[in-house]
Amino acid sequence: MDLIDRVNGHFLESIAAKQQAMDVLAPAVAVAAERMVACLMNEGKILACGNGGSAADAQHFAAEMVGRFEKERPGLAAISLATDSSALTAIGNDYDFDMVFSKQVRALGHQNDLLLAISTSGNSANVIEAIYAAHERGMGVIALTGKDGGKIAELLGPDDLLLNVPVPRTARIQEVHILLIHALCDAIDYMLLGGE
Repeated sequence: MDLIDRVNGHFLESIAAKQQAMDVLAPAVAVAAERMVACLMNEGKILACGNGGSAADAQHFAAEMVGRFEKERPGLAAISLATDSSALTAIGNDYDFDMVFSKQVRALGHQNDLLLAISTSGNSANVIEAIYAAHERGMGVIALTGKDGGKIAELLGPDDLLLNVPVPRTARIQEVHILLIHALCDAIDYMLLGGE
């Protein structure tokens, strides 16, 4: 296989993953966007967390909310729990790395808020702990996972939402996660601002 064929394989696999995700996730993404708008309109905020590429996705989502997506609008309340290096390192050092998000959820989260929990495997221990903390605080959870949904799929409550990308490869899951985040941002703006 030459290098061009290898690159083409990535495009084809990504297209197939996105098509598969669209077929199973579009209705749930619409519900997730409605819940996010309800949260924001009820003086709530969205706390987002994840590790590695999922931390970048949490930051990306918060940036699109606080700044803007594609249309000018007032900022919307969203915070990435993966960005405060002092809090992350203090909690990781003084307690345990599994608690870096849950401590922040307990400190910042309230009943009207939502947790956007991102884990490609569905098994990230610190994201799982954040979900437990969100439930303790009476918060709803929207989880972005992949593969079979992992442990996160098993611990979500009846009012939580699972957006599971049903493919095995982490790179493809991450590519679909960023598409889901953009679809959520667009749907939120559409509900708040109207549009074509």
